[in-house]
Amino acid sequence: MAPKKSLDDLVATWEVALSDGVHKIEFEHGTTSGKRVIVVDGKEIRRNDWMFKLVGSEDFVIGKQKVKASISIDACSGFAYEYTLQIEGKTLKTFMENKSKTSKAWTLHLDGQDTRIVLEKDTMDVWCNGDKMETAGEFTDEGTETHFEMGNHSCFIKAISSGNRRDGLLHTLHVDDRLIPEK
Repeated sequence: MAPKKSLDDLVATWEVALSDGVHKIEFEHGTTSGKRVIVVDGKEIRRNDWMFKLVGSEDFVIGKQKVKASISIDACSGFAYEYTLQIEGKTLKTFMENKSKTSKAWTLHLDGQDTRIVLEKDTMDVWCNGDKMETAGEFTDEGTETHFEMGNHSCFIKAISSGNRRDGLLHTLHVDDRLIPEK
């Protein structure tokens, strides 16, 4: 049986969108006992029930790609604390801004369920609902197409030049030869 979660000690929650999905991180901090508990996607991954040092940091990993994360605990004033999540050594805000430049995500309703497809632009890896897909690249007159299958659906991501060096490539998702609009 999992230890009972104390709502009084839950001090921070974050949502982190990675290629393998959106992960929810919860952090409990007992400011009298020093207790620290990290819960990722509803699963407790770290627990320290008694610590004399109330400030510091806790390191852990998130998701299938084992992305490095750290929660810093800093004293503000009196018995107030500030909690900061860092992903791969960057603040969450900076990490998410960089991630939006290096990846592209689509959400759609397919076969009765919500589906999330992510393209990692730097590696051309494609993730569907948290699973890395087998892909095949193809050059076309317009650019490139990265083909993959999702269940009984034929899918591809088309990359074409924007015509503007600053904007780079434009990526569009096609499922069963149907363009999926951006949201």
